[in-house]
Order: sequence, then C-alpha cells, then structure tokens
Amino acid sequence: MLLGTWNLENLYRPGGPYGPKDKGAYETKLAALAAVITELDPTLLGLQEVGEPEALRDLARMLDGDWHLALSRRPDSRGIRVGFVGRAPFEVLSDTSAFPAKLRPVQTDDEGLSVAESGRGFLAVEATTGSGPLRVAVAHLKSKLLSYPRGRFQPRDEGERARYGAYALYRRAAEATALRALADELLAGDGRARDVAILGDLNDEVQAATTQILLGPPGSEIGTPGYEAADRGDATRLWNVAPLIPAERRYSRVNSGRSELIDHVLVSHRLVHRVTEAGTGLPDRAMPRLPSVGADPAERRSAAGSDHAAVWVRIS
Repeated sequence: MLLGTWNLENLYRPGGPYGPKDKGAYETKLAALAAVITELDPTLLGLQEVGEPEALRDLARMLDGDWHLALSRRPDSRGIRVGFVGRAPFEVLSDTSAFPAKLRPVQTDDEGLSVAESGRGFLAVEATTGSGPLRVAVAHLKSKLLSYPRGRFQPRDEGERARYGAYALYRRAAEATALRALADELLAGDGRARDVAILGDLNDEVQAATTQILLGPPGSEIGTPGYEAADRGDATRLWNVAPLIPAERRYSRVNSGRSELIDHVLVSHRLVHRVTEAGTGLPDRAMPRLPSVGADPAERRSAAGSDHAAVWVRIS
C-alpha cells in the first residue's frame, strides 16, 4: 500500500486569474501531473491546491483504470482546496475547518481582523484495505509565502514584514492545532490498533513548532532511543516518516534556492512499524529538478507540472 501527498500547484482550468493562460499550457500541466500519479499508483494520494473541481476531473480522465476522487467543500479565498485521488474506494468521514472549542480566534492583519477557522478545510476519509479500515486526513496549512494588503507580495517596510510573518504563524499554529484535534478523532485513543495517517502540505519543516504540534506525546520519534520502546503515548502518537526518506531526497520544495521538506506523511503506531520505504518524487527514479519559488506565486501560473515533489510512504 502506498500513501502520499502532493501539492499540484494551482490546478485551475485556463482563462481565470490563477490558472494557465491558455489551453496548451493547461494540457501540458495535466499531462505532467497525470504521469506522476500513474507511476506512483497510490492507494490514497492527498492533494493540495485543487482550484476547481472540474480541473481535477480533467486530470482524472487522463489516468488509466479506475480511480476514486473526493474534494473538500471548504476552499480558501482563491478557491483552492484539498482532496484525494486513489485506487482504493473510500467514504468521506469529515470535511471541517473548525478550530477546537477552546482555541480563540487569531489576528490576521493590521486592521485586527481575526479568524476562527482554518483557511482551507481538512478532509478525512476511510478506505477498506487488506489489513482493515484505513483512516486518512489531508490538509494544507497557512503558507509561509506572505501577502500584504491590496494584493502586494512585498512589504512597505520591515515592520510590516515582521507583523505579517507573525500573523501567518498565528494562523498556521492554530490550523495545526485544529488538524491535531481531527487526528485525535481518527485515532480515538487507539493508535496501536488503528491505521491512521495525516497527509499534507504543512508549510513548514520537520522540527518547526507547528509541525511538532501534530505528533502528540513526545519522546518516541523515528531515530530516537524511545522509538522501539512501547509506552502509553503510543495510543495517541503520530510519527513523521521524514527520517526514513534518504537524506539526499529529503525535500519537497525549493524556496529561494533552499531545499526544504514542507510536505509530510504522519502515521499511527500500527502503521509506522509496517513502513518499508519512504521517499519524495517517484520510487526508483532520480529526484525531479524542482524550480526555485520566490515571493510571487503568480510567476508560475503557466508552468507545467508542480513546484512540489510528491512525498510518499510504502506500507506492508
């Protein structure tokens, strides 16, 4: 069984403000995305940046055989949302953007606007596999790429840059907390007996505080002395498979020339000890040459493929 996550980078039909400028660029993008999905052949692949349901259906028509699709009904202000594509049939368990009850709204701009839910919905599904039910959620947390009032991507001064960096961090931390609450529901306190995975573009690296929120009880990460020792925390923990990815491939995006792993697969106790392989890009292929992204995402609106590499894990 292969589980993965992939940010498709602005999957829109052509002609709108965010997607490719013409049909030719759109078809080239679809072909590049379809080739990767076909070769991955995932049991479930979590998707981010699906801008239009019709665009995902266009992509699915380029895949051979039977594929199952689902999309969140909770897009952000640009219309992008998360979803799933996979070989395994599944049913939707949850499509939510709610913050946990005790988490207060967070500030998002200089005018004091606050939000009480995630910018993009979290979608959770359950599939039936040979080893029993598999519960998986997909997410796309608040971006590190900052935007400013009136559509600017550059700040007026360093004070504004710092403030909007803080607002983005507030939101990403709150969204990570909400995603952890969904993970708790899927685990139901029984991660030693349940197959649960959290997939997504978390927009930060393995050791970032927002990413660490998702793990649950500390002290048992892969590669630490506590990994092989069972304890009570195993019932509610999630394990990030990043340490199992070969070091030279441990990145999923290149930001201003710097390679970073911001797309993640986290799994429950019952799954982590059945992992046989983890990677980025395509198995048994050289890592694709990823473009270096900058502060303005509109610069790549007609680019083929994606600026992210898929991140995946194979489970026996």
